[in-house]
Amino acid sequence: MSNQNIKTVAVLTSGGDAPGMNAAIRAVVRTANSLGLECYGVREGYNGLIHGDFTKMGPRSVKNIINEGGTILKSARSSEFKTPEGRDKAFENCKKHNIDALVCIGGDGSFTGAKVFNEEYGLPVIGVPGTIDNDIFGTDNTIGYDTALNTAMEAIDKIRDTATSHNRVFFVEVMGRDAGFIALNSGIATGALDILIPEQKDSMEELFGTFRKAEKVGKSSSIVVVAEGEKLGNIYDLAKATKDEFPNFDIRVAVLGHIQRGGSPSCADRVLASKMGYGAVMGLVEGKSKVMVGVKSNRLIYTPIEEAIKKHNEIDKDLLKISEILAM
Repeated sequence: MSNQNIKTVAVLTSGGDAPGMNAAIRAVVRTANSLGLECYGVREGYNGLIHGDFTKMGPRSVKNIINEGGTILKSARSSEFKTPEGRDKAFENCKKHNIDALVCIGGDGSFTGAKVFNEEYGLPVIGVPGTIDNDIFGTDNTIGYDTALNTAMEAIDKIRDTATSHNRVFFVEVMGRDAGFIALNSGIATGALDILIPEQKDSMEELFGTFRKAEKVGKSSSIVVVAEGEKLGNIYDLAKATKDEFPNFDIRVAVLGHIQRGGSPSCADRVLASKMGYGAVMGLVEGKSKVMVGVKSNRLIYTPIEEAIKKHNEIDKDLLKISEILAM
């Protein structure tokens, strides 16, 4: 059913930035314009709602941004928005600008804020999943994941050149505080000897056993990809323990860090973000609210925000097995 009451939409980006967020902003603004709706961009996420930092946006406001990383609207984590007083200020500013609905581009923390805001004030909200971790339930991929994955892969490929040239063992840390999607997929793509992720129970003995197998088959250099949230220990402790066990190994550590969050978004992320931004606005005018737009099997779907927050995408167990078989 069409929601004829929506005449003005606001869009914000919240939490960690992800390549493709600008493409999603562009899609929201231009889809709103095509439907005759006014659109405002809110700077610095929920802080912008609280402080009234609204910018009127039209089709020309978002020209030449589809290829840019980061977010032109800036992003921030807002502790004030977690308070009733902060949310009350935010709603007053929404009323002042005649905002009828809100599109929130971010991760599960951002969606939690949108859910509470909707429940307290009734303002329709739709979430767009923008995070490189790819751990949000209700979509095959999140905006930014494909770009981050390719960035990690390219960096590890370069590290392998040095590892091979000097017969070294490299421990490479990739992003993924609670999820191992980047680690698992980049590890398979780069032929890593072992991949350590938060979702599975790893042990030092298993890691040492893998190194022993590698020695037997004549591997002279190795890459171990470690998700930053690996529960076995931080990457420096893992490298030290390995050096203690194998004193003859020439071991190095590389932490890829925030390079994975930046850069021009891949084609896949640009298309995904465009589809989701369009889907968010269409969902609002069709009367949907408190849902997250996602893409599964190339089709737009809508998942209740509460479900998207509570559940998480699961690691493909077949990929775990494949990584073990192909490592040797």
